[in-house]
Amino acid sequence: MVELLLTNEPLIRLSFFFGILVAMATWEVASPRRQREFPRLLRWTNNLGIVVLDTILVRLTFTIAAVGLALLAEERGWGLFNVFDAPGWLAFVVSLLVLDLAIYLQHVMFHAVPALWRLHRMHHADLEFDVSTGLRFHPIEILLSMGIKLAVVAALGPPAIAVLVFEVLLNATAMFNHSNIRIPVGLDGVLRWIVVTPDMHRVHHSIHPTETNSNFGFNLPWWDRLLGTYCAQPREGHEGMTIGIEQFRTRRDLWLDRMLIQPLRGPASGYPINRKKDMK
Repeated sequence: MVELLLTNEPLIRLSFFFGILVAMATWEVASPRRQREFPRLLRWTNNLGIVVLDTILVRLTFTIAAVGLALLAEERGWGLFNVFDAPGWLAFVVSLLVLDLAIYLQHVMFHAVPALWRLHRMHHADLEFDVSTGLRFHPIEILLSMGIKLAVVAALGPPAIAVLVFEVLLNATAMFNHSNIRIPVGLDGVLRWIVVTPDMHRVHHSIHPTETNSNFGFNLPWWDRLLGTYCAQPREGHEGMTIGIEQFRTRRDLWLDRMLIQPLRGPASGYPINRKKDMK
């Protein structure tokens, strides 16, 4: 069964990607959390254009994906779990947790280092918050992220099936927690102990830097609570809050060409965590 899943990795990932994307988009139409201010055609064509570009560049740059590296590491004895014998279930669970923590720490790093913030702010510069926002990342950030992920896989030596499950979960939860969907407050309060919900992550997309620098989790919500970066609600409420950053707030900035050159435009001040004097 495991071998069958690993053999069909591309099909599995692609199926989950399109399935979750369609499900979230349908939910957004049926029960939106916030009113839409910009045409969906404008934002979605450009946000999905970034996904296509990111995918092509990753395929051209890296000769091996994370699951493939996990298989290679197992074959050659690389990584912690390929050196020390551990029960399969324990290696699986620990691998999921470590990979998720690595993504959390990487996210914090992209907020803390001004040069990396220049790349990551393209994600935050979206003027609305919906499922397509969860796919909008600068190609250079995607390449750096893939390099970090491969380094973690090589060092940890996780089971390949754990890497596959993590990749599918991360992609699915990123689309879920960026979705403009309405979840009852009581249910949201329960869910955000298990998974990052849209209301929890939307705070991270507030225009206020103190809120932007909170709720870094994509999948599991525990790291924010344990490491002191959790913020329960935006100060202006979910309907009243302003999405995005202070820069790049015109419709023209939503176009693909402008998104690609954002790292070269304007100062990287105000939002990086280590520039507290600029925060408000």
